[in-house]
Amino acid sequence: MAIDLSKMPKLGFGLMRLPENDGVIDHEQVCRMVDKYLEAGLTYFDTAYVYHGGKSEVEAREAIVKRHPRDSFTLATKLPAWEIKKAEDVDRIFNEQCERAGVDFFDFYLLHSIEDGNNYDTYEKYDCFKWGLEKKAEGKIKHFGFSFHGSPELLKQVLDKHPEFEFVQIQLNYLDRTNPVVRSQELYDILHERNIPIVVMEPVRGGMLASMAPEIEAKFKAKRPDKSIASWALRFVGSLPGVMTILSGMSNEEQMEDNLKTFTNFEPLSEEELAIVNEVTQEILAIPQIGCTACKYCCDGCPQHISIPDVFRTINTLRRYPDDWRSKNFYSGLIQRNGKASDCIGCGQCEGVCPQHLPIIQLLKEASEILDA
Repeated sequence: MAIDLSKMPKLGFGLMRLPENDGVIDHEQVCRMVDKYLEAGLTYFDTAYVYHGGKSEVEAREAIVKRHPRDSFTLATKLPAWEIKKAEDVDRIFNEQCERAGVDFFDFYLLHSIEDGNNYDTYEKYDCFKWGLEKKAEGKIKHFGFSFHGSPELLKQVLDKHPEFEFVQIQLNYLDRTNPVVRSQELYDILHERNIPIVVMEPVRGGMLASMAPEIEAKFKAKRPDKSIASWALRFVGSLPGVMTILSGMSNEEQMEDNLKTFTNFEPLSEEELAIVNEVTQEILAIPQIGCTACKYCCDGCPQHISIPDVFRTINTLRRYPDDWRSKNFYSGLIQRNGKASDCIGCGQCEGVCPQHLPIIQLLKEASEILDA
């Protein structure tokens, strides 16, 4: 049965940043988080073939599918273009995903990360658009969409050529509205004008909008001392018309509880609150930052095993707090388990999969000069 996309729960549970212990997903904590989420009347779980090195879909099976009735939740996953080398791979990957997740169908299925160049070309080459409609006709997919990391020009091209898509997932938060790479305001406007339901990813920008410099946080707290810093970012996106669901990659029970508090009796931003968000946006944009969202796509194929997002997180923290000794201690512990920034051999694997299109090789060189000196 088709789902009324206009009545979807606003908060979606993203399974990309699940809690871990020593690099292994903390299954017991995930189960508790899943239960709290469902008890709150929420239903949308989002995973992908590549999340947690392929373990996220398996965790969805163990924590959700095996423990709750199939009609009590909806599950979304994605087809990765970079894993498709021949036509047969499309069905192979889909069948593997069904087995991993323990389901006969997916409520939502997306072509993963359509962007200018390789990914979009691959989906066209193997006619994944027609394939998705065939799977939908078979009942294997209930709703067909795509996640998008490309230009507004490409978005218009895809929508014009493939009107069959029912929803689109984009990166959207108050900081990226004018980002010249992400251009999220333009993407939002295109989708909203066409009445296409929007799934939002990175509403808190990988945690960047959940913790800020004390003087910036004080502006939020002065107005709403009862609200968390992260809640402002979620309320900003939740206040926008046309947004179907907002994905939050919750990494612990505290984040889950805070998000449930935000979306229970949800309050859209007032004009005065939006003015504060706009003021904070300008202050944050004045601080140079590496725009990494910690998706970790760059990590799986790194031959030097560099935890690139953690390196960039360290640099970003030092830019805001130059004397923060904890950041350097964090890096010292990090390189006991992973490669150093200076270990980068410039192979470019990371840059080929980065949704933010960051010049990672050069950024690692700059980080090395600060951290490995």
